[in-house]
Amino acid sequence: MFPSGVEEAEEGPAEAVALENAHRKARKVADQRPGDLVLGVDTVVALGDRLYGKPADRDQAAATLRALAGRDHRVLSGIWLIDGERERRATASTTVRFRPLDEAILSWYLDSGEWHERAGGYAIQGRGALLVEAIHGDYLNVVGLPVKELLQLEPGLLPV
Repeated sequence: MFPSGVEEAEEGPAEAVALENAHRKARKVADQRPGDLVLGVDTVVALGDRLYGKPADRDQAAATLRALAGRDHRVLSGIWLIDGERERRATASTTVRFRPLDEAILSWYLDSGEWHERAGGYAIQGRGALLVEAIHGDYLNVVGLPVKELLQLEPGLLPV
């Protein structure tokens, strides 16, 4: 894994932002590692037209989780593959419904620190699973890597 360190887009239609960020990440690494197969992935959380990226601090994480509480939101991932001159891209979307959150649950989750570096301020594969009431779509997309879409772009990644 090679973190790109690129500045990420934060505004615009969710799908476009996820794809743009995935492209920026993949391009930066591909430029440093010509000839390698490079994958860039970005995940954003959208509630209506509002995007929720990675919270900067605990207060922002709390505000994000309060906004998502008891509501449906979309988790969108953009993936961008670069293999020399060949570039392919795809997106995935999953709807997640949060439980209503009381202050005790919110404090418990915030105290865990799991919200750090997580789009939407939660990790469904960890303690954040307790915040979720239901998902409609691909669980792995919510985790951060839409494997089905990736394998459609590059079937050769399947083990033989």
